Amino acid sequence: MDKEMLKEEVKAYWEVNVCETIYTDQLKYTKEYFEEIENFRYWVTPEVLGFAQFTRFRDKKILEIGVGAGTDFLQWVRAGAEAYGIDLTKAAVEHTKARLKLYGLRAKELSVGDAEKLPYEDNTFDLVYSWGVLHATPDTEKALHEAVRVTKPNGRIKIMVYNRWGILMLFKWLEVNFLKRRFPKSLTWCLYNDVESKGMKGYTYGEIRRILSSYPVKIAALEGRVNRRDLLQVQPKPFNALPFRAFAYLLACLMGFNRAGYTAPH
Repeated sequence: MDKEMLKEEVKAYWEVNVCETIYTDQLKYTKEYFEEIENFRYWVTPEVLGFAQFTRFRDKKILEIGVGAGTDFLQWVRAGAEAYGIDLTKAAVEHTKARLKLYGLRAKELSVGDAEKLPYEDNTFDLVYSWGVLHATPDTEKALHEAVRVTKPNGRIKIMVYNRWGILMLFKWLEVNFLKRRFPKSLTWCLYNDVESKGMKGYTYGEIRRILSSYPVKIAALEGRVNRRDLLQVQPKPFNALPFRAFAYLLACLMGFNRAGYTAPH
């Protein structure tokens, strides 16, 4: 599929599936609505807090690529960062603006835009941050290039992309191949066709290192911490049954609790 056509499919999906909004049944844009989304996010993926380190970027110029429902973006603004946010969808930007208004906060800038074509000058930001977004854009490597381009020399880039060999992705492979009877399909195929928006990708640690080796960056950390999703605590039937959860825990023990998570932040 042509990359621009694929991007339109990705955009259409996320316009109606704003990140993690499916986990609340509260009235849209109310305090209860946003707080339920936030509570779920940091319960299921608590590693976000240690990874982002929101309070360490007070007065720093930061860019979040893919603001979603605004959960992390709110933390940047609360922490006193000079926060810029961009998202491919109007729905995400509207969610984030509504969220900031609810708490009486203001960002430096929020706009609809493309991760592959960031509307900023070179060497603009102290930090570029993106959690679970760049693996969804058709040209992830171009988006990474853009993130590097707009980061200041000696700045920081914090990005999460899916770990193709994480525990959760292995269970997705089992679901597609056996429960949905599409055997034999690869992990790459399962991600591309059966995980969230069309064209989703996952990366191995080696692939991330190879991609980043062409950029003037130093990898400070590369890990995939096992969280409640990986341990199947929020998965639909049948994988939330005790035997599957026990097997997921065993895999985490064997593969490593800092290596086998579905998220691979670096």
